[in-house]
Amino acid sequence: MIEVAVLNKVEEAAAVVRLVLGKANDSALPPFEAGAHIDIKLPSGLLRQYSLCRLQSDPRYYEIAVLKDPQSRGGSEEVHDLSIGDLVQISEPKNHFPLRSKEAKSLLIAGGIGVTPLLPMAQTLQCAGTPFEFHYCGKSPRTAAFSSVLKQASFADKMHFHFSSEPQSSGRMDINSVLSQHVADSDLYVCGPAEFISSVLEHAEALGWPEERVHREFFAAPAMDVDHGDNHAFQIKVASTGQVLDVAANQAITDVLEDNAIFVPVSCCEGVCGTCLTDVISGDVEHRDVFLSKKEKAEGKQMLTCCSRAKEEGGLIELDL
Repeated sequence: MIEVAVLNKVEEAAAVVRLVLGKANDSALPPFEAGAHIDIKLPSGLLRQYSLCRLQSDPRYYEIAVLKDPQSRGGSEEVHDLSIGDLVQISEPKNHFPLRSKEAKSLLIAGGIGVTPLLPMAQTLQCAGTPFEFHYCGKSPRTAAFSSVLKQASFADKMHFHFSSEPQSSGRMDINSVLSQHVADSDLYVCGPAEFISSVLEHAEALGWPEERVHREFFAAPAMDVDHGDNHAFQIKVASTGQVLDVAANQAITDVLEDNAIFVPVSCCEGVCGTCLTDVISGDVEHRDVFLSKKEKAEGKQMLTCCSRAKEEGGLIELDL
């Protein structure tokens, strides 16, 4: 982990703060590409992930923007309570939501704070001279972080704002209309509230968007329509030691690993962030996450150990640990 200080704190919108982070010795931080995030270990010990919301104009600084979520489990509230000068631990940047290609025509769709990973994508595509459209959905300009900045950006001509509280001007985005104009030739990137993403993905699937051109990043798990039924007990095998461990019906794999002093990092516990992603050597997995794509789930080579389980009662999953 890297120790950084809060160098600046700015209110970007109602309930959204932007933090500028940097090392105390003013040295450079690791570089990153659009779509990346960092893990932040807060003073309480909570570990959370936040998207890097701007490309680095100076290698000494990272910027994140965080919404104070009314349903927060403590992370966003603690971030909002940080002050200039406070120290936190961060990871090197990780990227589970990269641009597939800087040269591919792209459609960016943000819902609320989901704008944060998409803003660096727009910067990257603009610098590359790649055609793109950026649709930003929110309640109002007052609650939409960076809306005034984006109206003045070098790619302002590619911005489309949709504010649901202003039906006389922009109003809600017509998802089907926007998607149908780009299905033949663009990559889709969407981020925002879980239900917003799910709605966009459903429309994209109905319109025939190929899965390999649809990219999304959830910040929280959506309400699942799938009934997984009652949990059942199963076993896991640790490949490096041959150890076979029992996972009870009321346990997650990560709980059992921790009880046996086998460390796998975990954060969201909802199958959203990918922190606990683990390679699978053998076994049939019942995937309960929103992180892996349908294709990746079908391949069965990885699983989110915080939430996913064996398909069958008494099944055995061998993990590459």
